[in-house]
Amino acid sequence: MTALRDTRSADDSSPDYDLPRPTSIPFLTEPLPDTTTVAPTTPGLSAGTGANPWVAPSGTVHLGPDVNWSLVASLRTQASKDLAARASAAEGPLDRPAREQLAWDIIQGLIAQIRVSRANTDGGTLSTLQQSELAQAVFDALYRMGRLQPLLEDKRVENVLIYGFDEVWLELNDGALVAGPQVADSDEQLIEFLQFLASRSEANPRIFSEARPRLHLQLDDGSRLAAVAWVTPRPQVTIRRHRVVEVSLDDLARDGVMTPLAAQFLAAAVRDRRSIVVSGSPGAGKTTLVRALCSHIHPLEQIATIETEAELRLQERRRFVRAWEARPGTGEIGPDGRQAGEYTLSDAVWDSLRFNVQRTVVGEIRGPEVIAMLKTMENGSGSLSTTHARGAIDAIEKLTTCAMEAGAQFTHDMVTAKLAQAIDLVVHIELTLPDEDDEHAHRGGARPATVRRRVTEIVAISRGDQPGTFASTRVFTTGPDGQLVPGVLPDEYRSLARRRFDLAAYAAAQSIGGR
Repeated sequence: MTALRDTRSADDSSPDYDLPRPTSIPFLTEPLPDTTTVAPTTPGLSAGTGANPWVAPSGTVHLGPDVNWSLVASLRTQASKDLAARASAAEGPLDRPAREQLAWDIIQGLIAQIRVSRANTDGGTLSTLQQSELAQAVFDALYRMGRLQPLLEDKRVENVLIYGFDEVWLELNDGALVAGPQVADSDEQLIEFLQFLASRSEANPRIFSEARPRLHLQLDDGSRLAAVAWVTPRPQVTIRRHRVVEVSLDDLARDGVMTPLAAQFLAAAVRDRRSIVVSGSPGAGKTTLVRALCSHIHPLEQIATIETEAELRLQERRRFVRAWEARPGTGEIGPDGRQAGEYTLSDAVWDSLRFNVQRTVVGEIRGPEVIAMLKTMENGSGSLSTTHARGAIDAIEKLTTCAMEAGAQFTHDMVTAKLAQAIDLVVHIELTLPDEDDEHAHRGGARPATVRRRVTEIVAISRGDQPGTFASTRVFTTGPDGQLVPGVLPDEYRSLARRRFDLAAYAAAQSIGGR
């Protein structure tokens, strides 16, 4: 892999890095053994069944560099029309496996027509491998992520950054930034594929058009896609992957995100039904940390997850989870000032109160939904949420501002007092990039740029001495070595000893840190 390269001249103070151009990288052509493009899992489509004669004997298909993507786009359009017609003619609705099986039948028929046409016109033949690659590519375009699919299946790729169809960059899980292959043949084709992605969701379709130039989607694998066009020089897309789904606080401690003692403290706080806010910058690991916190909730507790785009996916790993996802409106604005069909995070939080849930998890608070969230926190159920902030104290100020957006009746002092009463802990996590002055981070491919995610502080929140204020106590803070060290434990948290928090170990670490 190629790391960031620094080519600044002596008189250039701006960090203008000479990043590698898309030339020869192993993606697509040399996939890792565990990142292959796998044939569809639809029953009856595995190798040897005869249902899909173009699947390789291993049951996988690698998409080589010679796939005719213009042909793929044309076949996807035709297959989509044929699929819609045959599905509407079927007796009763088709579930997804049945639709995928039908799609493969249609794709095989279309490619067979191409094979016959070429034979009749001396246009050459399609080898078995070419047919297999073409079929897989069309299927990926219909039901997966098209030309992006191999990148999303490669476990080295953490984020995909697109600045137009031919300007693609890949952030790897070791922090390196490398060039990726183009993902369409034109910006127009990229936009058309994004529109197709937005519309194909059966549960929560979205609109992507000049009238609605931004798109936010949760993909089938849990990744989050954000796109914008028409208001930018070229269409821009960011896909953020969530590689860590099954995770506990102990796992994060082993990975160096926090110390074992801090992990033990947070696990005890979750079991004790404390309300926790996770703060941090975009990409810092807030969602992963919330997943880890949720792993310490009793398996029989009923949980509500409320998100703009579903990312937590707790319902796939726990039995008693009610998952809500916000939905943008698609119709005209009504008398209430809202678009028809709109379903906000605030709506979801209010609805969750009627479902006898014992925990509420809000994926991200960034607006007036914090008012509804306060209601759930006030009932002492131990709610979890995230927000963007530069520090734990800044998170409280950010939430105060969000609440004040709900109306003039929510004054700063009133909201601050409510937050101080409802929130127990703020856990701040940071994403650290290599120092800009570290030549090894940028020059000559000496090593890939390494990123670190670390919890930097755990702060207890309580009411302040004056009305409309809050008090904060740093239970854990960052020591000189960058690791969390004990600070001051408020008396009300000594009760966590009955939740398996080792008070003696905390006190011993305090004495060591104070030397």
